Amino acid sequence: MATIIPKAEMLDQKGRKFEPGPWVSMGQERINQFADCTEDHQFIHVDEEKAAQTPFGGTIAHGFLTLSMLVKMCEDDGILPEGLIMGINYGFNKVRFLAPVRAGKQVRAHVEISDVEEKDGGRFLITQNISVEIEGEETPALVAEWLSMVVAA
Repeated sequence: MATIIPKAEMLDQKGRKFEPGPWVSMGQERINQFADCTEDHQFIHVDEEKAAQTPFGGTIAHGFLTLSMLVKMCEDDGILPEGLIMGINYGFNKVRFLAPVRAGKQVRAHVEISDVEEKDGGRFLITQNISVEIEGEETPALVAEWLSMVVAA
């Protein structure tokens, strides 16, 4: 669960780092389900035999699957103001896919709050720097600058 703090402390959260989130498995079944949802059935994601012939050595998760899993990977991180009414994804300033996530690997997010801006009406724009670690690998799967808007009473 995210940390609930007084609204008056929201702007003081710049630079706050969180412990890495829980590991999330990127198994072939999840990859196949994502392929079905997005209708992206490129062989490197779903054809284990053909993907084994590529430099990846097997199937890999869609970059957008890894990106979509940020919600799950970051559910226990972050800050929320007291009196929260709602939070929404506001977008990304930057997303870079740096390394493929091979089927069967686990990933987890590292989160740092880089900025908090107070807007009118009890709204806060939170910018988080995210790095998604692949278990046992040095290069992260992705890095992103993720924007969230939270509204408090």
